Amino acid sequence: MSSCCSVFCATSQRQFTAAVARRDLAQYRKRGPDATTRLLKDAILGAGSGSSVLDIGSGIGALSFELLAAGVRRATAVDASTAYLAAAREEAGRRNLMDRLELIHGDFVAMAGDIQPADIVALDRVVCCYPTYAQLIEAALKRSSRMFAFSFPRDRWFVRAVFAVENLGRAMLRNPFRAFVHPARAMQALLEQHGFTRMQRSETLVWSADLYVRAASGSPAALGQSVAATPREQ
Repeated sequence: MSSCCSVFCATSQRQFTAAVARRDLAQYRKRGPDATTRLLKDAILGAGSGSSVLDIGSGIGALSFELLAAGVRRATAVDASTAYLAAAREEAGRRNLMDRLELIHGDFVAMAGDIQPADIVALDRVVCCYPTYAQLIEAALKRSSRMFAFSFPRDRWFVRAVFAVENLGRAMLRNPFRAFVHPARAMQALLEQHGFTRMQRSETLVWSADLYVRAASGSPAALGQSVAATPREQ
């Protein structure tokens, strides 16, 4: 499935090129998932997993592949970059997973209503790609029947400084893509307003990885989880 005519798609195509996708796929095959993907995977599996995952801003599909390998039955991967989806398709073919993985090209916010809900909705380093986080998160929450997992830049001065320098470099190269550091407390408040409770937070030096569960899905005690921060990874 492919549907992408938004400004977000155009800027994503400019940023996440075939060269970037090939590099990310090569690194994944050599080293496995990166830190935030591992943290999200471990949090999801620790909470009992589910039968389906919606991987928004999936990139090469690393989180989908990790969860499928761990027993999740089906995954839907949505990305605005055709290069990333081509890499995900190649890897899915190599792993013989095409019958369990659906790839969708487009801006998730624009097409969310046409995508089937899933037990798990995940956004690994995706919120920072949207200038307005609320629209993205709200659209994603409507697709989640049980869990919501996402990673995002920590709201710290040094992280903001790094992002500012990177955005300046893009501006000098006439690249319209920008990355954003959104307020963590405001995002948590939005999730809670929609009936989700935070079960876990893990952190690296730059990133946070959070797992939320829909209130009707059970309490932290029922799932054997507690709100906690794990040691930082770098």
